[in-house]
Amino acid sequence: MSTISRRRLIALCRKESYQIVRDPSSILIAFVLPVILLFIFGYGINLDTNRVRIGLVVEDSGVEAQRFADVLTGSPYLEVHTGHSRSAMQDQLQNGSVRGMVVLGSDFSAKVQQAQTHQTQDQAQIQLLTDGAEPNTANFLSSYLQGSLQIWLTQRASDRGLPDLAITSLEPRYWFNPTTVSRNYLVPGSISVIMTVIGALLTSLVVAREWERGTMEALLSTSVTRSELLLSKIIPYYMLGMIAMSLCVLVATVLMGVPLRGSYWMLFIVSSLFLGSSLGLGLLLSTVTRNQFVAAQGALVAAFLPATMLSGFVFEIASMPLPVRAISYLIPARYFVSALQTIFQAGDIWPVLLLNTGFLLLSALFWLGLTALKTARRLDGN
Repeated sequence: MSTISRRRLIALCRKESYQIVRDPSSILIAFVLPVILLFIFGYGINLDTNRVRIGLVVEDSGVEAQRFADVLTGSPYLEVHTGHSRSAMQDQLQNGSVRGMVVLGSDFSAKVQQAQTHQTQDQAQIQLLTDGAEPNTANFLSSYLQGSLQIWLTQRASDRGLPDLAITSLEPRYWFNPTTVSRNYLVPGSISVIMTVIGALLTSLVVAREWERGTMEALLSTSVTRSELLLSKIIPYYMLGMIAMSLCVLVATVLMGVPLRGSYWMLFIVSSLFLGSSLGLGLLLSTVTRNQFVAAQGALVAAFLPATMLSGFVFEIASMPLPVRAISYLIPARYFVSALQTIFQAGDIWPVLLLNTGFLLLSALFWLGLTALKTARRLDGN
């Protein structure tokens, strides 16, 4: 390997820094776009099931039916729309105005009283109709209605001085995310997507821009070595990426209230390794294509989409088909998402962090090494 001249390297890095400052698109992508994406992912994407619109048809004016209806309407998780006609409420279910409907029949209170005095074997029926087009919401409504029924039975027994027949009780405790707010794990995951955009998309334009403008020929005619050329493209964008990473962490913790329970130095290590992998991939695309448009499209397909779809950021990897799950092991963002969510929510859990850090290191070495092999030092591509 040729000797690296410190003087030439500093001069090349300064030249690249001037180009970044003079290019408004680079500044926008590095500092404005991350904040916008962070707010979109943090507040625009919400996986919490809150205020689900549900219809309630009470055909019984009895006390038991009204008390059960009060349990539903008092829930902070449901937005209950009451009605007296099944057909009208079914129309709302069909047009999407409500996601489900609960029907208390005209004999609900009577059957409850008869079942209590053992005058009948028939149980009082509660009908639930849900929109199966949204399975997650439908399952939530079914589970929540069963929980509401248990609450109503407990309150009813307490009001009448009857013994509580429940011999067990559930006391949930949520580790790492006690408030169960989806933003607390979506925001750390979204940072990996943002860093992918900064690392791969920005650097995918660097070398291609030099070839399109004709400045690469002039650069190759000098005594600059391949290592100096490669490092001069990496160092400025690494600094830019780490500044953007710091900005994302600041916005996430201060403005969004996302807890950061791990150490900053571990966050710095995993971010540096992932950024090295993204920079290497972006430079490789730029070096091979020598066209800004093609390189940018390649960065979106090879980096941004896998980081969004196959990293576990939004979709659970364990729920993916086996072939897709196998492909996800090749995606660096998978390990970065896992490391970030661990650092933010749980802290420095070493078995998890060491495994992810090892894979990120291998990924960074692979992409940077491949880029070094493909970086041309002559006009004929050698």
